[in-house]
Amino acid sequence: MSSSLERYTERVEQYASRFPRFLDVMVVLALIGCASFGTQLSLPGVNSPDTGKSLEIMLGLSCFVLLKCRTHTRTVVVVVAGVTIAAIARGYLLTPMLLAPLLAAMYWLAVLCDRRTVHLYALAVTVALLTVNLFSDGMRDLSPVLTVVGPVFWMALPLVGGSLARLRGDYLEAVKARAEHAERTREEEARLRVTEERMRIARELHDVVAHHLALANAQAGTAAHLSRSDPEQSRKILDDLTGTTSSALRELKATLGLLRQDDRPKGEGLEPAPGLARLPELIDSYRTAGLEVVVHQEGVRRPLTPGVDLTAYRIVQEALTNVAKHALERAAHVSFTYADSRLLITVSNDGPATATAVNGTSGGFGLRGMRERAQSIGGDLCAGPRPEGGFEVTTALPLQPAAAVEGESP
Repeated sequence: MSSSLERYTERVEQYASRFPRFLDVMVVLALIGCASFGTQLSLPGVNSPDTGKSLEIMLGLSCFVLLKCRTHTRTVVVVVAGVTIAAIARGYLLTPMLLAPLLAAMYWLAVLCDRRTVHLYALAVTVALLTVNLFSDGMRDLSPVLTVVGPVFWMALPLVGGSLARLRGDYLEAVKARAEHAERTREEEARLRVTEERMRIARELHDVVAHHLALANAQAGTAAHLSRSDPEQSRKILDDLTGTTSSALRELKATLGLLRQDDRPKGEGLEPAPGLARLPELIDSYRTAGLEVVVHQEGVRRPLTPGVDLTAYRIVQEALTNVAKHALERAAHVSFTYADSRLLITVSNDGPATATAVNGTSGGFGLRGMRERAQSIGGDLCAGPRPEGGFEVTTALPLQPAAAVEGESP
């Protein structure tokens, strides 16, 4: 039963929203019929007042005033209440039929106006009705209790109905606002995730391309320099160059594979993300290019989360790439310090901090990418010239609060 009533109510509301003026006219015509019928009612033995039909006409005209109830609600209430009170004062019997236009006006007042206004107008109209009704000829044979209780009850009905309708409208507006806010929030979150993913892939591409191209360039230059004086060493470096380019292609394929959408199972054909376990391989590749790298560890090695492991590897890779590209001294020092909750990584090189080295590290995307990587997992990074010469990159990355494990230096 309740579901059928709800469906009927929804249909009426939909029709009213599509044809509001037509519905208002139909309601006005129905109210005119109710008011006209109300003027014909009287108590037994009491004759209807002879007003020359003037008040009946005024009651009908007051119904047409209800067409302006949405824009001039307070004025409509005053006009309709005045005509209704005048009719009761002339001796018409106060019935719900006679009060129909006024009840409709009070309903719209409860729907469209604030509570203070509704209470003020409802009190004034009710007091006026009761005062006139107590002294009306049409109610002289009824007890004062019935004369008071009936009008109060009838006036309360539209006020309660209008208040419920207003609350329902406010609730629907709130639900709509929350839905719109949730939709905007989802769109903003989606844009943020797309931006973060784009930045992550850009960092990966930068690290892969910059590292391997710089390494390949260094290896090719060293091979060209030794081609006459040490052909055997030159051939060995060229063999390593082939491995460098192959590694670059594999990592580039793995990174670009994240952008592909196909029917392969998740992770199929993609190389695992690198970590500190591949650090010896990375160090060896730089040594073949003529860069001496010394690795030092302090503290007991701790397990790393995949995000920290990848970030540590990429930061060391980028820092060594900058040393190979910009530093005058062909040597670098990599230090790992395991503290209680932090992994401190320092990559430095000796020699003068030339303008090229400083600009190449701080002005390009390398340093910014390293800092973004560190901050994305809750770490921080700083870089700059050393007082004694050279350049240094220092980063602190968070460690899991797990038991320390013994291990070899990376």
